[in-house]
Amino acid sequence: MGGGVTRLIQGGVTSAQGFVASGVHCGIKPQKKDLALVVSRVPAAAAGVFTTNKVKAAPVLVNMERIRSGQGRAVLLSSGNANACTGEQGLRDAKEMAHLVAQHLQISEELVYVCSTGPIGVPLPMEAIRRGVPEAVRLLGHDGIAAAEAILTTDSGPKAGAVQVTIGRQVVTVGGMTKGAGMIHPQMATTLTVLTTDAAVAPAVLQAALRRAADQSFNRITVDGDRSTNDTILVFANGEAGAPQIDGPGEALDAFQAALDSLTVRLAKALVRDGEGATKLIEVTVEGAETDDDAQRAAFAVANSLLVKTAIHGAGANWGRIMAAVGYSGAGVQPDRVAVRIGPAVVAERGTLAGGPERLEQAGEHLTGQDVQVTNAGDLS
Repeated sequence: MGGGVTRLIQGGVTSAQGFVASGVHCGIKPQKKDLALVVSRVPAAAAGVFTTNKVKAAPVLVNMERIRSGQGRAVLLSSGNANACTGEQGLRDAKEMAHLVAQHLQISEELVYVCSTGPIGVPLPMEAIRRGVPEAVRLLGHDGIAAAEAILTTDSGPKAGAVQVTIGRQVVTVGGMTKGAGMIHPQMATTLTVLTTDAAVAPAVLQAALRRAADQSFNRITVDGDRSTNDTILVFANGEAGAPQIDGPGEALDAFQAALDSLTVRLAKALVRDGEGATKLIEVTVEGAETDDDAQRAAFAVANSLLVKTAIHGAGANWGRIMAAVGYSGAGVQPDRVAVRIGPAVVAERGTLAGGPERLEQAGEHLTGQDVQVTNAGDLS
């Protein structure tokens, strides 16, 4: 593996050296696992990105304060209750969750982060969590599947992955787990995501790398147009691979960024594929825009259009709906210089129909599949 060339491996949040995890049922939910714990056995740099919703859950507020230190060792995640819109009690409960983990791991409370997901406006059942934390600590191990299962809400199954890349002749691993199926919209996606790496990365560099990765992945997906109160992505870098520390720009950072981007895109696509009511994964690509902002405006207009969605669901190659969405997106557009491609079929060129019925048939055939590609190309300036 050369620097920057990533390789997908089987694994998840415990694939990187020095990380352990567990998932248990403590009683927040009637039966399924509902409490996950991820721990770095050694001190780690930490970074995070959080929901842009002005209504933020208690654990998000706690994490936003703690992430300023750039350090972390553990994160406790509960599912079945969001601990959002719960006032001062919610903040006390979130801090107690961290305190319990710190107490049982014998580490500083400030190095413990907390996440919650589930119904909004209901106080946490703290007695259940007090029972669950010691069990989660006892069961810590190198199999991350139980943890990935314990964070699920309406998801159909666990979502995890891992990649490797070479940095300074050392193989570095980036692993992670995510959840999310509803309230999926740009600026993250009702997701709780934990990423782990045995790379050594300075906290400020790690924060910038995570922000870029999130912007390329979780901030570019949409299903239902809603935005959550609890969205959190955390990454911990403990340096256990033995590679040189990444302190700034260079080949090492490029390689690490490529690995992080690769994994976050993979996890983000898993969220969309499993969206509530979703039957297809639609990838919208915009080429020829004057700016990235214009490209995103056009892409999201197409992706969020209910008329485009219904056409694709019915395998109808109604490219005019795509053109219309681009036109109202707010992006600069020259209509007579825009092309539309659905899968392999170019159905519009220079703003008008291209080809004949056979071309539309080919596009319609592509739309019957589960993975759909829509491309707008040309002069959007």
